[in-house]
Amino acid sequence: MTRFEYLPDLPAGATLEALLDLLALVFDDQDRAAWLAELRYQQARGPVQLWLAWAEGQVVGCKLGYERKPGHYYSWLGAVRPERRGQGLASALMEQQHQWCRRQGYRRLRTQTYNRWRSMLILNLRHGFEVVGTCQGAHGLMIVLEKELLPVGEADERPGR
Repeated sequence: MTRFEYLPDLPAGATLEALLDLLALVFDDQDRAAWLAELRYQQARGPVQLWLAWAEGQVVGCKLGYERKPGHYYSWLGAVRPERRGQGLASALMEQQHQWCRRQGYRRLRTQTYNRWRSMLILNLRHGFEVVGTCQGAHGLMIVLEKELLPVGEADERPGR
């Protein structure tokens, strides 16, 4: 059984260790130390919110983000353990993040991805993101996507919103 957890700030201790394990596994171009440095760097700039999926005592999925500017939220990182993909975890985590953003009054989401992460690109498109441009990233050209959020209480009947 999968348990979902929201954390308003970066965790410490065993939860942080479990998150670092997941990030180093999924993004094999960075080790745990590099991820820890990047997480701490982002946290120093402002709060980083996390949504975690737990199963059998380990973090099997995550979604992280932070405020870009008032009204705008950056959906920063998402990861699911390879053996747990295809079970809807990434969608569930994304939906939780987007619902939280609506409740907090955010009106626009932004994310970026590389073409090599096609499953993430497709997931973003299915959840209502639109490609708005490209930019040069550390590992090549990045695809920039944005999504407008409807305010809480408004009927949201359009698919992918």
